[in-house]
Amino acid sequence: MTVANMFKVYSLSLLVCLGLDVLWLGFVARGFYQQQLARILRPDVQWAPALAFYALFVVGVIVFAVAPALERASLGRAIWSGALLGLVAYATYDLTSLALVRDFPPLVAVVDLAWGTTLAAIVAAVGYGVGQWVAGR
Repeated sequence: MTVANMFKVYSLSLLVCLGLDVLWLGFVARGFYQQQLARILRPDVQWAPALAFYALFVVGVIVFAVAPALERASLGRAIWSGALLGLVAYATYDLTSLALVRDFPPLVAVVDLAWGTTLAAIVAAVGYGVGQWVAGR
C-alpha cells in the first residue's frame, strides 16, 4: 500500500475514532463518568495529551490490526486484532488506576474496558474497509 493510501486509512480511522469517542464521552456515558469520577475529574479537558493518545492509539490500530488484516484480506482479523488491542490499551489505564488511584471505581474499569475494546474493533473494521477501498479491492 502506498504512503498516500496509508495516510487516507489513518486519517479516516482517526476521524471515526474521535467521532465515536466524542459521542461516547460527551453524550452516551457523560453522566456515568461524571458521577463515578467526580472527585478526580478535571474541570477542563487537557487537549494536548488527549489528542496525543488518539493519534497514537490509531497508529496502534493500523499497525497491529488493520495492516495485518489487509495482508490476509480478512475483516475478521481486523476486528479481532482491533478488539484485543483496545482491551490491552484501555486495561493499561484502568488496571493501573485500580492499582494506584485511591477509590478508583471498579465499575468504571469494567465499562471503560468494554468501550475501549468496542471502539478499537470498530476503528479497525473501518480502517480495513478504507484500506480495501483505496486499494481498489
